Amino acid sequence: MLAESLGPGWLPDGVRIYAVGDSHGCAERLEELHARIADDMEDRPVDQALLVHLGDYVDRGPDSAGVLARLRDSPVPGVATINLVGNHEQMMLAALAPRASQEVVGFWLDNGGGATLESYGADPRDRRGWAAAVPAGDLALLRALRPSFGMGGYFFAHAGVRPDVPLDRQDVMDLAWIREPFLSWRGRLPAVVVHGHTPAEGPEVLPHRIGIDTGAVFGGALTCAVLEGEMLGFLFA
Repeated sequence: MLAESLGPGWLPDGVRIYAVGDSHGCAERLEELHARIADDMEDRPVDQALLVHLGDYVDRGPDSAGVLARLRDSPVPGVATINLVGNHEQMMLAALAPRASQEVVGFWLDNGGGATLESYGADPRDRRGWAAAVPAGDLALLRALRPSFGMGGYFFAHAGVRPDVPLDRQDVMDLAWIREPFLSWRGRLPAVVVHGHTPAEGPEVLPHRIGIDTGAVFGGALTCAVLEGEMLGFLFA
């Protein structure tokens, strides 16, 4: 049974959103979490369900290729999926560009890109093999990732928002990278922001934001926020 409490935002009647935090190459954990979402759907059917992945699918963990393979399919049957872009996907695409500078490539490798290349069987020390190692379907998926998504009283982005900018004018780099002044903000926002990007020991629930990066790649849980009406619950793997 999913334990629920009153959440800080709201969704229209008949809608449930499953929002999944940063998986960072933890493909087995993501598969387990998808199975728990499927079980929850079977136990508690709903008119419309959405699965929102909040980004940072790649780097640091052992199987980034496996994570992207799951996202290419329909990971939870009968549930529509929206995949958002994280800063690590931005770094990966920039580093794999044909004319990427050594500075751009080095920045990605310094932030866990080597583990992603190894998951494809590529040598992080030899750029000549990178283009052939990453499937075209994975690159197309990465290029199609959305910067944000909103519904009802919730707004979903990888890292957060710039508090003094309207939601429809947020910069894609802020949506994927911001920490401050977003994390320390204590004022109102136009919607409750559901985000990852900044690891914490457990979900952070505040009146204006819900943080669900719980450090799966560092030994914490992989977290899914379950939002329906005015209720909030969590699933973990």
